[in-house]
Amino acid sequence: MDCHFEFSLSLSLSLSLSLSLSLSLSLSLSLSLSHCAGMNAAVRAVVRMGIYVGAKVYFIHEGYQGMVDGGDNIEEASWESVSSMLQVGGTVIGSARCKEFRSHEGRLKAAHQLVKRGITNLCVIGGDGSLTGANLFREEWSGLLEELVQQSLIDEEAAQNNSELHIVGMVGSIDNDFCGTDMTIGTDSALHRIIEVVDAIMTTAQSHQRTFVLEVMGRHCGYLALVSALACGADWVLIPEMPPEDGWEEHMCQKLSESRSRGSRLNIIIVAEGAIDRQGKAITVDNVKDLVVSCLGFDTRVTILGHVQRGGTPSAFDRILASRMGVEAVLALLEASDSTPACVVSLCGNQAVRLPLMECVQMTQDVQKSMDEKNFEEAVRLRGRYIICLCVYRTFLCSFNVAVLNVGAPAAGMNAAVRSAVRVGITEGHKMFAVNDGFEGFYKGQIKEIKWGDVAGWTGQGGSILGTKRTLPAKHLDKIAEQIRIHNINALLVIGGFEVCRCLLQLYEARTSHEDFCIPMCMLPATISNNVPGTDLSIGADTSLNAIVETCDRIKQSASGTKRRVFIIETMGGYCGYLASVGGLAAGADTVYIYEEPFNIRDLQSNVEHLTEKMKTGIQRGLVLRNENSNENFTTDFICQLYSEEGKGVFDCRKNVLGHMQQGGAPSPFDRNFGTKIAAKAIQWISRKLKESYKDGTVDDTACLLGMRRRTMAFQPVVQLKDETDFAHRIPKEQWWLKLHPLMKILAKYKTSYDVSDSGQLEPVTRIRPKKAD
Repeated sequence: MDCHFEFSLSLSLSLSLSLSLSLSLSLSLSLSLSHCAGMNAAVRAVVRMGIYVGAKVYFIHEGYQGMVDGGDNIEEASWESVSSMLQVGGTVIGSARCKEFRSHEGRLKAAHQLVKRGITNLCVIGGDGSLTGANLFREEWSGLLEELVQQSLIDEEAAQNNSELHIVGMVGSIDNDFCGTDMTIGTDSALHRIIEVVDAIMTTAQSHQRTFVLEVMGRHCGYLALVSALACGADWVLIPEMPPEDGWEEHMCQKLSESRSRGSRLNIIIVAEGAIDRQGKAITVDNVKDLVVSCLGFDTRVTILGHVQRGGTPSAFDRILASRMGVEAVLALLEASDSTPACVVSLCGNQAVRLPLMECVQMTQDVQKSMDEKNFEEAVRLRGRYIICLCVYRTFLCSFNVAVLNVGAPAAGMNAAVRSAVRVGITEGHKMFAVNDGFEGFYKGQIKEIKWGDVAGWTGQGGSILGTKRTLPAKHLDKIAEQIRIHNINALLVIGGFEVCRCLLQLYEARTSHEDFCIPMCMLPATISNNVPGTDLSIGADTSLNAIVETCDRIKQSASGTKRRVFIIETMGGYCGYLASVGGLAAGADTVYIYEEPFNIRDLQSNVEHLTEKMKTGIQRGLVLRNENSNENFTTDFICQLYSEEGKGVFDCRKNVLGHMQQGGAPSPFDRNFGTKIAAKAIQWISRKLKESYKDGTVDDTACLLGMRRRTMAFQPVVQLKDETDFAHRIPKEQWWLKLHPLMKILAKYKTSYDVSDSGQLEPVTRIRPKKAD
């Protein structure tokens, strides 16, 4: 049976902003979004996925207010109407507060407007206020229809055809204050704005030996404050869920003084706008400034970031997150039945999951209740994602010998991981050693003890301060073993890319002949290519994706106002197409060529014809990404010449090879935070293994990689990764992100199949309720 759908999109602001979409033939969609970067990516994904499944899509301008008022606020959307939206912050369809929707009369008007267009499915993007309002609307739906019939505003047939209302939620909030999801749309972009400001301020503070007190958003949630503190290496952080212990003023001043005595020329203190003490009294940035000045006499300045955190271009992470959630929301509505409860699409680890909406809303409200009752430990437990961040940050408030080294190509975030490892190791009671230039420096004896103050300011530095080489240890095993004995090294932490897998395998296999290698060895994946087996994500890949997306945005903008133009862009990655494929999804590419998906001349010809047809409908710019090793014959030059020739009279063509700019720059907030957390977890694991198994200078066989697998961080023996690895092409045999590749094609208007077998199924929120950290 053929199905026809209608979608409508809108944004409104009740307690948080809303956006609405609808589907026809008893399937409609409404989106509600908080005002945050990334919302347009979600709108684009829902519209295009809706059209892909045969839907007619409408924008509802000004959110719930537009739903109540109807008329010109409800406008049909086309494929082209969401073009060039990915890089735009805010919302292109407007947002507004709507008190009327909070009343029964307002919801009755909204129901009338939806029924007139056959809208019976709502996708709500917003906070718990918007989601709760949408769920109430759903619960009242049958009663609202009865009232409309009684008032002769609709007939019985219309009421029958629109008898059920389905709801799917997505969470848009820069505060990341919604329980049940690891990250909300807009949070990562807000962190980008904060870190940009903090990095700029730190240069001033360093020059003048100043202390800066920064206020970031977060009235009831301190996520932005806590993670930005981790990402910039702040000396102190104050958040509402975990007020400082009594006497914190003296403790903070003592820590600031110790920092200066170690040679630091600056101090950074980050305060969430809702920070309070144990008695519930507000702690303001002015309070903190006055305290520092009166107790220490430091030159102190206050900076309040304000709404700058909400604006700007969305990050690559937010574009990808919003796109994935938008597609998943449409799939959830397609699968909804009369017995299906309202659900919210959430991020758990690296997986999109569906959770009961009102269970998540209830847990979010329980957090505030716990805070009101001063049960702060329960509030932190309910937040979930805070547990590891707080544990990591607390270790920074301050045997065995552990060596840290980088191997392979440099990746942004390596220095944050080294800093975290050094400071957590020192806190654990270890003596930390830094090895310069990887295993080449190891066998040459370039090893020295590294102290707490030596890694100050490393978090925001790109590249590898320790130096990194691709040299493998196999040819120098005797010299490396000698250096281990000389410095009495009891454990190794190796941070790097694909080469580290080879390195640890070689050291593991050499244990039979070299007893010195019978020590705990842990690898942390750090490479822009994201080609390390055993992990879904690597340190540095997010920074590289942002560089690619920002460059693509600028390249597309360069053609603004010119004739139709197609850009062919070559990305790095070796044989791994992660950067090209996921970067293409975030940048709105029309086509992506990768090694993992073989293509021939007929495919190229078909892509040119597809792009030509799109150009004839009014599209002005095209974007094609090619992974550097996607095909040895169909080079970037060849593809550019082919497109130029076949597109004559319709568009012209330009090429860009991004090159090593993808490896450079300051690390993104995600990579700083990821590197910090994963290194801390690795050192804690090393400590546990050393304390449990240390016998006669050796330990049990332990050579592991710590990586993210789907929803969890897991330690995996490197020998088990051999069967998962294509060593000839330096890629894993199975790569999770290939499931995102069809999404890019769908959103680029290709007719292709999409495997929904791995999409998030509805599950109770208790299954992902946070556990206490180790």
